[in-house]
Amino acid sequence: MGTIYYGGSATPIHIDDRALAHLKVVVATKLRRGESFTLSWKHPEDEARGRSTIWLHPSIPLRFVFDDPDTPDLSREWLEELAQTANSSGGIMLVAEQIDSGEHEVPDTSPQVVELADAD
Repeated sequence: MGTIYYGGSATPIHIDDRALAHLKVVVATKLRRGESFTLSWKHPEDEARGRSTIWLHPSIPLRFVFDDPDTPDLSREWLEELAQTANSSGGIMLVAEQIDSGEHEVPDTSPQVVELADAD
């Protein structure tokens, strides 16, 4: 389980390491370009129902912490899907990874603290 520490907030944001690795690439690309944007996610089932959004800006400190020391293989499709949401007016919506099985897409069902929205 990975963690995002953002700005001066004492509240860490916990995200599955694989999802966080993909998110880090998209966020770093946008911030490197000097772009500000939002990041949104649905609350996990063990928290109050709802969703959260943070405003990401290049001048606000951001740290990604991964529990797994090894970098996972990244899915080009998932990166592209996250990047597409990043470039929308709504900002990045953390969506589940879709796995192409040849017949239909199957969402990643690995346990995660941050609930991922279905990709539409």
